[in-house]
Amino acid sequence: MTELPSSPLTNAANPSLSHPGVLLATWFGSGYLPKAPGTWGSLFALPFAWGLVHYFGSWSLLAASLFVFCVGIGVANVYMRLSGSHDPGPVVIDEVVGQWLTVVSVPTELSYYIVGFILFRLADIFKPWPANWADRKIAGGLGVMVDDVVAAVYSGGALYVLYQMDVF
Repeated sequence: MTELPSSPLTNAANPSLSHPGVLLATWFGSGYLPKAPGTWGSLFALPFAWGLVHYFGSWSLLAASLFVFCVGIGVANVYMRLSGSHDPGPVVIDEVVGQWLTVVSVPTELSYYIVGFILFRLADIFKPWPANWADRKIAGGLGVMVDDVVAAVYSGGALYVLYQMDVF
């Protein structure tokens, strides 16, 4: 049997950003930055969050989170199919949704965004239950997305409590 030639869009360790699904899954390539792609994805999510809330209000960020969550399921599946990987590190659209949900209920002040960034990264890395369960048990693009939403419930809740306590 003759082997098909390799394509930059299929079965590559890092599929090409020329594929729209890859571009979105990696949040415009931020997932391809060296070391800690989830941290880069979370960081690059924050300016979008600030802009949405600043210009259109918190509800727009919540709506965008829901929309990007749904899109994220599909593009994570595309990336996994193209790369042959189960939960590839360069897919950071899940961190985008998680980071947005973390900061949706606080003012667009730098201090809240910094603390929200740190809290979300900690929750995403340590994956408290049920995020760790979702990470292990839910397959495909949905599994990629859900554990970060659960992590965002923890980090967003903690950030909201700090906001209500007027810590900053």
